[in-house]
Amino acid sequence: MPERTCIGCRGKAPRAQLLRLTLTDSGELAVDARAVLPGRGAWIHPDPECVNLAERRRAFARALRMSGSPDVAPVRDWIGLHGADHGRAHTPSPTGVGTTDSKGG
Repeated sequence: MPERTCIGCRGKAPRAQLLRLTLTDSGELAVDARAVLPGRGAWIHPDPECVNLAERRRAFARALRMSGSPDVAPVRDWIGLHGADHGRAHTPSPTGVGTTDSKGG
């Protein structure tokens, strides 16, 4: 089963549990729920917290190789309408939680 990495929490999950995002021809962020649209895509958990993390880390622009920050309203709207129905419940944890730091602690 193919796994993808969420651009928000950086957790790995099967693609069936993640939501694919793409850019439209006009450069706007769009939800590709069926994961069939052509072009570069980014994967995210259908969870508002992952959207917040991705936005704070500027991960949308980096993952989609675009300049500037895209308007994430279409993603938030889609998750608000369909989020609970898509994939399983997800609790994001920031990268590095529970790992050893440079001081060995």
